Formats: sequence, structure tokens, C-alpha cells
Amino acid sequence: MRAVIHSGRVLALVVVFMLGRSSVHAQQDPLYSQYMFNTLAFNPAYAGSADVFTVMALSRHQWVGFEGAPATQTFLAHTPLRNQALALGLTAMTDKVGPARQTGAFLDLAYRIRTGADTRLSFGLKGGVNSFQADLAGLATVNPDQANVNVQGQLMPNFGFGLYWHAPRYYVGLSAPKLLENELVPASTGVITTSSEVRHFFLMGGYVLDLGRDLKFKPSFMTRVVKGSPLSVDLNASFLLRERIWFGALYRLGNAFGVFGQYRVNDQLSVGYAFDLTTTKLGAYNAGTHEVMLSYDLRFIKGRTISPRYF
Repeated sequence: MRAVIHSGRVLALVVVFMLGRSSVHAQQDPLYSQYMFNTLAFNPAYAGSADVFTVMALSRHQWVGFEGAPATQTFLAHTPLRNQALALGLTAMTDKVGPARQTGAFLDLAYRIRTGADTRLSFGLKGGVNSFQADLAGLATVNPDQANVNVQGQLMPNFGFGLYWHAPRYYVGLSAPKLLENELVPASTGVITTSSEVRHFFLMGGYVLDLGRDLKFKPSFMTRVVKGSPLSVDLNASFLLRERIWFGALYRLGNAFGVFGQYRVNDQLSVGYAFDLTTTKLGAYNAGTHEVMLSYDLRFIKGRTISPRYF
């Protein structure tokens, strides 16, 4: 949305980030530092990929200390069905930036076929609804009348697709989780604000190499493409020690760098943490980004898992 800015306050930058980014077709969907363990959030074809029932919760607090900074909470659940060619998933997310909040819930359905002894190709569909609301009139940085700028709980249905090809040692995925470009309609007519959802395309991949008996190395990448926005690329170098401890570093080209770690408490429970520092001018106004993740696996279906928990 376009907003009239009357001061240089940091909060105004947040409003521009969340609402102004729509008018310039910048990225709207949340970022994740632990994207390699949070794949279902943006690729429905990932559902059931490890042949276990997985429940995951993730909380991300971006730019800590920055007024109105983004905060994202995500809940995921996915499992293969008795017909092992099919898998089902659920994604729920709430994302808040300044006076704007979006909350969404989506169902994921994946159809999986074997392409080799240890490889599978999955086709995924994602469908659900997103709710968006914004109280711009409450900001000192916005001039128009309150009745003319608020967006009150607008429901926006959407759907998307994904492809995911994986083996025990490598994977590649392509997805567009939201294909419809819904328009945001303010609470009344005659307003000067205009905005719409923008399609995001994701390409990701990774590979696992043995460095020794107890150490594995997994390089991975994530590319986001949004029309009218600079290309976004995340590079990750991960190490797995004794099949239990993940640790590594990440770099988001021209934007941020950080470190992360994950501890597999047992065969079911994993705990992860990531910390980022911004490399842009915004880095001077915040104390970094924190991301915490909990994951739990349950095995209900007998059979050989062709995709170990490297991904």
C-alpha cells in the first residue's frame, strides 16, 4: 500500500516494509532461516517425504529491538496416508509487522511416485485462506482518515503447487504456494491505498556428503523470485555430527548472515535455533533475528524410509 510518511521514525520504515512492499512487488511471505527443516511452509509436495507423522512449531522474531519488527509463528503437521502414494499436510501461520497482521491456514496434498530404487517425485497442491488486517490510522506516520485506511479482517482464499524430488542424499524442489493475486480492499471506498498479494516462486536444493565416520556436510540453497523485487538467495553450509547434532552457517545475499544449530534429543524430538544479523542499513537499528523450532516425529506406517531426516 502507499502511505504518506511525515517523519523518519523507525516505525515508518516497518510500515513501508510490510505495506509499501506490495506496491513495488517486493516480498510479502515470511522468511525462515531454518528453511531446510521448514519446507512444507512453502512447498506442499514435501508432505510425508520422510514417511513419518511430523509436527513442527516455529517462532521467528526478526530485527529484535526494532519498533514494529516482524514476528512470525508457524505450525506444521504432515504425514503419509495408508495409500503411501498420498500424503496430507496442514500449515498454519501468523505474521505481524507493525500495525499489519496476516493469519492463514492451508491444507497440503502430495501425490508421490517412485522414480528409482531410492528416489521419489512428489506433486503437491496447497489450498486455504489468509486473513489480513491493518490499523494504519493509528500511526502518526499516516495522514488519511482512519475510516479510509484500515483493512479489517479481509479473507483471501488461495491455492498453490509444488514439485519435490528427493533421495536419501539429495533433493530439489520448486513451488509457488500462492497463485492468486488477491487485492486488499480498505474498510471504505474513496481511499488512496492500493495493494495486492504477489506470487512468490521458490527453488531449493541440497546434498549430503560424508566427511568421516561421524560427520556429514550438507550444502543447500533457497532462491525466491518475486516480480519487481530483487532476486533473494539463501546459502547454507550445514554439518551433522553423529547423526544427532546439526550446526552451520547461512548467508542471505546482500541481506544477512547467521548461524544455527539443531539437537536431536531422541528419534522423535528435535530442537533448533538460528540467529541472523542484518548486513543492510537496518542492522544499525536492531539486535538481530532469533528463530526457535520444535519438531516431533511419530511412525505410524511400516516400511522403509527412503528419505532420512537429513532434510
